Amino acid sequence: MQIPRLHPDTIEEVKLRADIVDVVSEYVVLRKRGKDFVGLCPFHDEKSPSFTVSQTKQMYYCFGCQAGGNAIKFVMELGKRSFADVVLDLARRYQVPVQTLEPEQRQELQRQLSLREQLYEVLASSAQFYQHALRQSQGQKALQYLQSNRQLKEETIQQFGLGYAPAGWETLYRYLVEDKHYPVQILEKAGLIKPRREGGGYYDVFRDRLMIPIRDVQGRVIAFGGRTLTDEQPKYLNSPETELFSKGKTLFALDQAKDGISQLDQAVVVEGYFDAIALHAAGINNAIASLGTALSLEQVRLILRYTESKQLVLNFDADQAGTNAAERAIGEIAELAYKGEVQLKILNLPDGKDADEYLHSHTPEDYGELLKNAPLWLDWQIQQIIQDRDLRQATDFQQVTQQIVKLLKNIANSDTRNYYVSYCAEILSLGDTRLIPLRVENLLTQIAPAAATYSKPVSARKAWGGSKSPSRDAINRVSALPTERSLLEHAEALLLRIYLHCPEQRQAIIDELEERDLQFSLSHHRFLWQKILEISSGDGETKNFASPPDLISRLQDQFLEFDSEMGLISHLFHVDEKNQKEILRTPQVVQAAIACMDLVMLEKRYRHFLELWQQTDPEAEPERYQSYYQAFYAEKIKLQKIDRQRLFSITELL
Repeated sequence: MQIPRLHPDTIEEVKLRADIVDVVSEYVVLRKRGKDFVGLCPFHDEKSPSFTVSQTKQMYYCFGCQAGGNAIKFVMELGKRSFADVVLDLARRYQVPVQTLEPEQRQELQRQLSLREQLYEVLASSAQFYQHALRQSQGQKALQYLQSNRQLKEETIQQFGLGYAPAGWETLYRYLVEDKHYPVQILEKAGLIKPRREGGGYYDVFRDRLMIPIRDVQGRVIAFGGRTLTDEQPKYLNSPETELFSKGKTLFALDQAKDGISQLDQAVVVEGYFDAIALHAAGINNAIASLGTALSLEQVRLILRYTESKQLVLNFDADQAGTNAAERAIGEIAELAYKGEVQLKILNLPDGKDADEYLHSHTPEDYGELLKNAPLWLDWQIQQIIQDRDLRQATDFQQVTQQIVKLLKNIANSDTRNYYVSYCAEILSLGDTRLIPLRVENLLTQIAPAAATYSKPVSARKAWGGSKSPSRDAINRVSALPTERSLLEHAEALLLRIYLHCPEQRQAIIDELEERDLQFSLSHHRFLWQKILEISSGDGETKNFASPPDLISRLQDQFLEFDSEMGLISHLFHVDEKNQKEILRTPQVVQAAIACMDLVMLEKRYRHFLELWQQTDPEAEPERYQSYYQAFYAEKIKLQKIDRQRLFSITELL
């Protein structure tokens, strides 16, 4: 079937949504190196990586064979496929609506392309006009405002192209139409002028306002924001939606901030133009502004393209208006945050200040410290729920519990939800550690009533106020980490396979096991490891040994007399295509496998101390009761810390 001609809007949307690292990673194993990614080139044979992928530039390039291009070209060249075929595939993958272009539409397309070029040109001329007007006598009030009120230096004013729109009704109109000879229709389509309701003619949209150019990611002016210098309302006036400008798809200062976001692996989102400008002036160059709207998915995708850890910090005022602004700005990003796909943090500055005001009386280092300690969005929401509430009062306690349950129900990731169940249970226990398991049970019951089962205790304890104790199943769900035998089997087997077939990784594996005091849990793996150690120590090696090069051959010889054990581990001595892919990313796989084993040991210790604590009478043996509690709680904290840091997941790597 012949693929119809695709509409340019579809092609542009695919280019916007298809992140090149995401696309290339399906075919090439990429590793982070600085702000870029490297891997073995798929277009020619090589042993050391010369193939680089830039997420910031959305381009790939091979220093070996000089292949290069964007995400679409990569798939075309690799699969020898047509342009339209690749675009259609990527459109389906990234859920981009497909528009086709019929033959009769081609003339209209050329007209639209010509229109866009004219719009870019007239907006650039307008920006230059506003910048020039700022330096004239009529613009002195605006310049004074920037220098005194906003405390901006000349280099910052020039960096952001700030200007002034004169007070006359037709000043810009006369300059662009009469002097520059731009068509009136182009000015109107650019959102610079409007037709008069009576008498014919046009008038300037922006008059007697401080002008702030709004640019796209490539740095081209696509719209303006105008701040009044009088009491005129609205205080800020934005350009209307145009062919080039869509408020919900644009972020102010992203063109200036994208490199900073990539380098710092974090984006700071503020509400106002001057908040972003002030942060950049202070050297905090990963700041962008949301143009006063809720963050849309399109805006979020633009931001996340430049941060590997997907970390966003929303910085709004600490007063009620700022809290409302933060909740409004979150918009569609909430669902991503609940799923754990975005690390969303909230920074509320003290005394109800915005970023611009704060930097007038504080140093950039002060701001950086607040940024560093900004709480995760979920933690921030919990603090908002309990703020100004007295949990000793029945009404407040009930209302807070209901809001917490509603919040917890939204968390899609089970591990994250379990962590916050435990965290909220501690808050609701008001410092009484004996109540924590009961609060956990109550929260789990309200979150998923069908899943939270209760069991009667052997004997009622006074410590629980005469009520039945929480079931062990409910308590254990707080730290329900992935410790299934199948997962552990895979992790240990991977570690042993890497040890056998990747000699360069052996010392690293030994160091990791010794540092974490870990052992292989499964008997057949433990048996193999013991034989490995025996062969190595038999060669007179010291603790920091690297096993002999003929290790596999010698092991196989020894295992001839152990048929039953050999049947369980023989597959580890061979590497097929699937195994080869698994161990290609050896540093990451080693890290993930070690983490999995570590989690298992922590989980065992946690459950051991928890059982001892549950079996101890707090009145008869208060010291032992408290000791067991501190022991199991310490293990739980370690589990939660590892879970929240999860740099690599064994299930994601394999």
